[in-house]
Amino acid sequence: MIVSEKTLKWAMCLYPPLLFQRIWVKKFHSGFLGVDVKISNSFLNRNYNGSIFGGTIYAATDPFYAILFDQLMQRRGFKVRVWLKSASIQYLKPGLTNLYFTLKITDEMIAEAEHSLKDTGKFVKSYPMELFNKQGELCATVMNEVYLRTKFPGEKQRVAI
Repeated sequence: MIVSEKTLKWAMCLYPPLLFQRIWVKKFHSGFLGVDVKISNSFLNRNYNGSIFGGTIYAATDPFYAILFDQLMQRRGFKVRVWLKSASIQYLKPGLTNLYFTLKITDEMIAEAEHSLKDTGKFVKSYPMELFNKQGELCATVMNEVYLRTKFPGEKQRVAI
């Protein structure tokens, strides 16, 4: 389903798995070429030592590359199924304050996905993410492997939100 940046921002902010973990979409960039996300350090997601629970950090990084690629490919006429195939995370510093990350999709990333979808009907690629605290210190790095494939004839769109 094609939606506006503002509509999807609010849908994601109110989506219970993100809302209750205090994961907040600050904004989707114009044309879905990026997203800015904040993870608030709250009593709802704080571990015993006062830092953000690692599962919350991991959950925050899960949906966004898939969502961006899904919206971008739909706008280019592709009917695709998109999901996060795998991920790995390195916790470098405790998240004692709010954490922030920004993802950006480049023209080269889009062109590579389009080319692969046209040639083989699927696209699989890993992309890095970096999460920073209020002071700008790197607290975690993540690698997300995104999987896109063209839909089979007659396959219906499913919406989780």
